[in-house]
Amino acid sequence: MCDNRLIEIFCDLCIKEILKGNRPGTHFTKEGWLKIMTNFENETDKTYSKRQFKNRWDALKKERKA
Repeated sequence: MCDNRLIEIFCDLCIKEILKGNRPGTHFTKEGWLKIMTNFENETDKTYSKRQFKNRWDALKKERKA
């Protein structure tokens, strides 16, 4: 998921889940990850595992802090 368009879609989906309350602390809930994965696949026709999404999320957080 290195395409800027895909990263933007992923970030938008994460923001929506945060606003819905599916990230009560520092991590998304199981339901939040499931919705992110499902909606991402629906919008892009690309499938990634939960681990791949979590790795991308962590990498984006590190980039943001740098």
